[in-house]
Amino acid sequence: MALVSESRTKSIWQGALALTVAAFVTKILSAFYRIPYQNIAGDSGFYIYQQVYPFYGIIVALATYGYPVVISKMIAERDVEQDEEGMTYILKISLYFLAIIGMIGFIILYIGADWIARLMGDQELALLIEIISFSFLFFPFISVLRGYFQGRNNMVPTAVSQVAEQFIRVVTILLLVYVLLEEGRTIYEAGAGAVFGSLTGGFAALTFLAGYWLKRKRKEQIRRRANLDVKKIIFLLLVQGFTICITNMMLILIQFVDSMTLFSLLVSNGVEAEAAKVLKGIYDRGQPLIQLGTVIATAFSLTLVPLISGAKKRGDKRFIKEKIRLSFRVGIVIGLGAAAGLACIIQPTNIMLFKDDSGSFALAILSTSILFTSLALTMASILQGLGHQRALVVAVLSGVLMKWLFNMWLVPIYQIVGASIATLCSYMAVFVLLYYTLRKNIKSSLISKKMVFRILLASSAMVVLLQCYLWISNNLAFGWQGTRLFASLQALFGVMIGGCVYIIAVLKGNVFSEQELSLFPFAEKAMKFLSRDNGR
Repeated sequence: MALVSESRTKSIWQGALALTVAAFVTKILSAFYRIPYQNIAGDSGFYIYQQVYPFYGIIVALATYGYPVVISKMIAERDVEQDEEGMTYILKISLYFLAIIGMIGFIILYIGADWIARLMGDQELALLIEIISFSFLFFPFISVLRGYFQGRNNMVPTAVSQVAEQFIRVVTILLLVYVLLEEGRTIYEAGAGAVFGSLTGGFAALTFLAGYWLKRKRKEQIRRRANLDVKKIIFLLLVQGFTICITNMMLILIQFVDSMTLFSLLVSNGVEAEAAKVLKGIYDRGQPLIQLGTVIATAFSLTLVPLISGAKKRGDKRFIKEKIRLSFRVGIVIGLGAAAGLACIIQPTNIMLFKDDSGSFALAILSTSILFTSLALTMASILQGLGHQRALVVAVLSGVLMKWLFNMWLVPIYQIVGASIATLCSYMAVFVLLYYTLRKNIKSSLISKKMVFRILLASSAMVVLLQCYLWISNNLAFGWQGTRLFASLQALFGVMIGGCVYIIAVLKGNVFSEQELSLFPFAEKAMKFLSRDNGR
């Protein structure tokens, strides 16, 4: 029996690792493809795609994070009892329920495309909204199949389908945009081709999942379905699925507010329509930067979340507090480093990635959001593991409401700079709410003032050095300043210099103990560095 338990635990950990790697790869792909997209289609073309992207992001959240998790929990309970009939029943009810949601989503977007486009202030977006509405028809099947495999501790189908979906989608987007624009089609037609990638990606995910479904091994059936209640299954899908989805939609809901308000506010306050499209496209350059920074910042801290969930089951409160504090410290160290470093080198980075330095000030403000998004997502995952779903929904919806109110107030005055400030304030609000919820839960501070001072000192050293580096390199440019090659070299060397100084300052400041450092990939080299320094 002990061997079975040990094998099951090992399988769960391997599955969690597979999903973590898949999530990391898909998020990197999702952030990176937008850079060549903007380079091909320009800021106006980028604006068109980004206007409708949040609809796809919502579908991804439904089919990846929300409903599969709830279905997997119900399946896991039946899998332990080898209740094949019960699992089939759960899958049928789940599929019927999600099919209704998918059909409602499809109808709203398809029939209401013209109305939604008018709300956005750009009637030509209607075709793109109609195309993306078909993605709602894929999501019920993808959600149910992913939930089934995850419930049986087989995370490979979910991981493979996520990577396949994103890869096929990205290839379709870049290929169609390039071909359509080369043929002389309009940027709206190219945008429609790009949106078609959501359908090819969804079809690829469903194809892979269906293949795994046909090859699955069925266990011996034991009839235990009598105690399954349809109302309970629907309740779990409706309530738990909704709360998990909302929690994982934080970034995409903030983007959704911008899609619905930013362009129309610019136009209604005197900006010419074509200029407003360019401004919105420039503002949207910040989305892949935030996404990349947040993925990197949360990658290390979220590896500690499974340990926290396991400690909760054991009732080990001391271990939970230690690991929560460590997760928070990791989040603030990497998040602050990424935010401050990117804000410093935003101008050369902007030129390197997007051809020119338009909107660099607005993008610098957006870059500082990385600190709060990384901390908010880290704390959201911890609170989710501890079972505080309601607080998460309140925090996320509060942030979305603040974003909408601040957009209405600041965009007419400061245009995209105002939108950037609104985004920063909304993420900050989510962070503050989650911070006090988590602090109240563990009944102690998440980080000491001494540690905050050490981290701020390390980031200050990095900022000062980067400013000196930029001043020196700009004065030694010999006419190359402003070119894309020079900006690329300046940005890349800035990342290396700033990153090295920051890491050294954090290690020298003893922000992490040797035992804590042993949990991270760079542990061995970092501890050698510390021991050599202490030896002196």
